[in-house]
Amino acid sequence: MAGSSHGHTPAAWTGVIIAFIGFCVAGAFMVMDQPVGFWGGMGIVLLGGVVGAIMRAMGMGQPKSDHPVHQVTGDRAPAHAEG
Repeated sequence: MAGSSHGHTPAAWTGVIIAFIGFCVAGAFMVMDQPVGFWGGMGIVLLGGVVGAIMRAMGMGQPKSDHPVHQVTGDRAPAHAEG
């Protein structure tokens, strides 16, 4: 996946960071035996997905035309240059 720039966009980074914070919040409240805080953390995880999707819709994600899955094999450049 490193050769395809998978996930190297502001939308992906923002969504993952927000989701990670949500997992940390949910984990902390789970250890403290506070169900409301746990579910609040899980809400933050969902918020990360929503924010990432909105940012992708705003053009901050990887365009489908740049993704190797959507290219014909002969039209794309090699992942690394030899020589």
